[in-house]
Amino acid sequence: MATDIRQIVGLSLLWSAPVVLLGTFLLLGLRRLSLVTSTVVLVLIPPMAILMGVIGVSGFMFTDDLKRTATVLASVAIIVIPAAVLLARFQARRTVWERHARDQERAAEQSRRELIAWVSHDLRTPLADIRAMAEALADGVVFDTDEVSTFARQIDRDAVRLSGMVDDLFEMSKINAGALRLERENLDLREVVDEVVAGCAAAADRADIRLRPVMPDDAVMVDADGRAVSRVLTNLVINAIAHTPNGCPVEIEVGRRDSHAFLRVDDAGPGIAEHEMARIFEIAYRGTSARTPKDDKGLPVGSGMGLAIAEGLVSAHGGRISVSNRDPGSRFEVHLPVPGGPPVPKAPEISAEAPSRTRGGRAPA
Repeated sequence: MATDIRQIVGLSLLWSAPVVLLGTFLLLGLRRLSLVTSTVVLVLIPPMAILMGVIGVSGFMFTDDLKRTATVLASVAIIVIPAAVLLARFQARRTVWERHARDQERAAEQSRRELIAWVSHDLRTPLADIRAMAEALADGVVFDTDEVSTFARQIDRDAVRLSGMVDDLFEMSKINAGALRLERENLDLREVVDEVVAGCAAAADRADIRLRPVMPDDAVMVDADGRAVSRVLTNLVINAIAHTPNGCPVEIEVGRRDSHAFLRVDDAGPGIAEHEMARIFEIAYRGTSARTPKDDKGLPVGSGMGLAIAEGLVSAHGGRISVSNRDPGSRFEVHLPVPGGPPVPKAPEISAEAPSRTRGGRAPA
């Protein structure tokens, strides 16, 4: 009896081992196998090894026991293979989703690190100026009335700049946390354009830039938060003024297209380099190695989050914002859903219509 058991075990191992080795070779050697194929191979290894072991033990005699065993294994395979395919596809989708989530998490973490580094630098500069001027005033180094007034005005400007940066950080944190609350209303985009043009007129005059609104006669209604839309358009217009040569126009157009409304800001600047297109709406990305951009037009120095905030506010409305190059300059376009209309379609591929004008590129605000 013991001899028979040892013989059965030996024959089973002898005939099932090649099946296991072949399956292992397929799984480990052929790395290009899809997840579905690998799962099916993994599921088939045990029943095929059992079948070969039974055949080896029977001495290739197709007895009733062998037929019953083969029938059972074939029946199990009919159920197991489709189940393996379905489970493998589910696992493949989950793996892709998890990989995408990890990539997004790494990108968000990298963005947060850049934001902390950049904002720390931008906060340090005005704070150092305020401290130096306050110490000069406290020590009596500056006592002339005009100089004291100059220092006070500079301290006020730096404080306003710091306040704006803190506001941007707070707004960006609400957007990222999904805690942004929109006070939606039936809003005429023409009124938003009029408000933004009036608010940016002084900055445009100082930079010798002409703001040119283009609006239809009929109202362009959207269901949106007026404050948020106004901030989006203001960020885009200030950005356009900063990169438009003196004496050139900045065109602001509003209208409807394909059952949704749009706001369009066209500048006459150098355009945006193609490698910057994909990153221009990232937090704190300025497209330049200089952490603090030069303020040569009297514009307020931003925190580098203007376009990221604009993109976040537009997305919160169920809309989209896109950028493209034109001849000359660049175009930022905001699409918002109209009341009772369909959702705004996804953004098309980023285009660059005038690559010859964008070699140097420009630094996004």
